Amino acid sequence: MTVTVAVTGAAADAVARHVPQLVSDGVAGRITTLDATLWGPAAEEEAAKRLGWTEAVAISEGLVDDILALRDELRAKGVTHVVLGGMGGSSLAPEVIANTYGVALTVLDSTDPAQVRAALDDRLSQTAVVISSKSGSTVETDSQKRVYEQAFRDAGIDPTERIVIVTDPGSPLDQSARADGYRVFNADPNVGGRYSALTAFGLVPSGLAGVDIAELLDEAQAVSLELALDSVKNPGLILGAAIAGTSPLRDKLGIVPDGTHIVGFGDWVEQLIAESTGKEGTGILPVVLDVDSYEVTADLPDVQIVRLVANERETREVRPGEIEVSGSLGGQLLVWEYATAIAGRLLGINPFDQPDVESAKIAARGLLDARPEPTPALFTAEGIEVRTAGGLEITDHSIDGAIDALLAALPDDGYLSVQAYLSRPAFPGLPAIRDALARRAGRPVTFGWGPRFLHSTGQFHKGGPAVGVFLQIVGAGDVDLEIPERPFTFGQLIQAQAAGDASVLADHGRPVLTLTLPQPSDGVATLRTRIG
Repeated sequence: MTVTVAVTGAAADAVARHVPQLVSDGVAGRITTLDATLWGPAAEEEAAKRLGWTEAVAISEGLVDDILALRDELRAKGVTHVVLGGMGGSSLAPEVIANTYGVALTVLDSTDPAQVRAALDDRLSQTAVVISSKSGSTVETDSQKRVYEQAFRDAGIDPTERIVIVTDPGSPLDQSARADGYRVFNADPNVGGRYSALTAFGLVPSGLAGVDIAELLDEAQAVSLELALDSVKNPGLILGAAIAGTSPLRDKLGIVPDGTHIVGFGDWVEQLIAESTGKEGTGILPVVLDVDSYEVTADLPDVQIVRLVANERETREVRPGEIEVSGSLGGQLLVWEYATAIAGRLLGINPFDQPDVESAKIAARGLLDARPEPTPALFTAEGIEVRTAGGLEITDHSIDGAIDALLAALPDDGYLSVQAYLSRPAFPGLPAIRDALARRAGRPVTFGWGPRFLHSTGQFHKGGPAVGVFLQIVGAGDVDLEIPERPFTFGQLIQAQAAGDASVLADHGRPVLTLTLPQPSDGVATLRTRIG
């Protein structure tokens, strides 16, 4: 099954303008042969160790039998529930893969104490946990590993029989896990996290949960030759040019599932594109939409709509001004990776680094170490504490007034980012406020769960165009959970992550409105009423 990319309007003009030159420059073939010079001298050192994803299918085929053997071994011991502890590229791809195949996988990509506690309380005696991290130094993943180790010991279960590690060879986590007797799968170290969908990071948790990972790799293999060819029909070249070559640049990319069998693909694409391109004041911001979202029909001049469609729609007429993409999950994972690397070349940036991601981590760590008193609220209304940063001023001290002030700070070419530091399973309906805010603002709105978006769109927020305004929704309830052998709790960690990111955004001159909910359930209900 191939991947088809159809384009009209400004995207078609971009393809006509750029693809012949990309073909002439041999870009597709040079990516496939690991040519690190494609993105300029400044990017060469990083690119030289980040192109392994082009070889992921061949390398990963050797993992399949070991993954399936471990799955059978765990099932024979009564393990029927798989939890994935990981962030960013370590969790987003497995979630899409498992959901698309209709396989249950609990993705724990949060430090919210209520969400962590709910995962721990869910079938622990039947649970295996995959801890995924390139280095093991990611504070969220380290904390998840620690709390599950303690939970298994408390239940009389040997953690080494239930926890599986995925990491880079020779990493600190690799060394410590092997020394402790854990089962370890190594991924290709020459692949960055957001390009790791077809490596051990994508395959181990998916395969253990029950996905046919051999089929997934076969789907990617089916398009790999086409992607390596320098041809005007290459879907990677076409898609890369369509999303990054419009003039003027349509730098908000609306991702719309419309008949595709792939579930949640936009969440994976969001990190891949935003973190790869959002730097040096430029970039492309994916906006995950539904078919009836405001942005789809608003005809905003800086928004490019991409529809993910079913294969049987390939011959239908593409809507004016849109891009349509169809094909298998494995094929699309690889096509979008090529397209993002090509977009980086067209934008003149390094698509493999993430220079602004670390700033929020450093700020959060500083707050955990110093433990300052919380910044006093500007005011409290309807049980919600209101704080501002980045120069945002509020004259009407009400929830409506605070939101109106944030939207008033939104530039004509800007976007609103909603960031919810809450338990994702506890508030499944909260993302619906995105559509209401988009209609109210008349501009694109993204929604991200904290802290997972820090490993995704967080790079774009600081490194991309300075046109974003930010709404933080932070829980501060009574539920908390200790992190074994750490001087801070999960509740303190997520509070520090929210406050740290707000401070970094403010340092970059981005307006931030923080709404803290001492009673999260009541606060969310109030916000949904106020926002619409």
